[in-house]
Amino acid sequence: MILYVAACALIDADGRILMCQRPKGKAHAGQWEFPGGKIEQGERPEQTIVRELREELGIEPCERCLQPFSFASHAYEDFNLFMPLFLCRQWDGFTRPKEGQVLKWLFPDQLPTLDLVPADIPLAREMADRLKQGRRFEG
Repeated sequence: MILYVAACALIDADGRILMCQRPKGKAHAGQWEFPGGKIEQGERPEQTIVRELREELGIEPCERCLQPFSFASHAYEDFNLFMPLFLCRQWDGFTRPKEGQVLKWLFPDQLPTLDLVPADIPLAREMADRLKQGRRFEG
């Protein structure tokens, strides 16, 4: 079975990226991830991002401002995950955890130091690598 998920790297004015720690009671509790969630039937990944960020963080991201960055394909024990990752620099509101998760703003080179969920590890490394190469996050 393939599980389709969409995730987002929210980037603040200082170039930091928001990471969420999975709360107790969920799979991979205590590990860190990019915010996002399952793509529902008939939904585009961008719509998933808008819905999930509204539900999880209480913000309104700009859908047309979402920029595709990369994707992850990971084989978990019970399913295969496919997850596009988008970048977002514009949203309305202030991030606040609405599902018991802990939030942390980090610079891209700090992401690989976190205890990340397996599917997010290559994405975090790619973000850190692009920063080391002097590239800006233009999408």
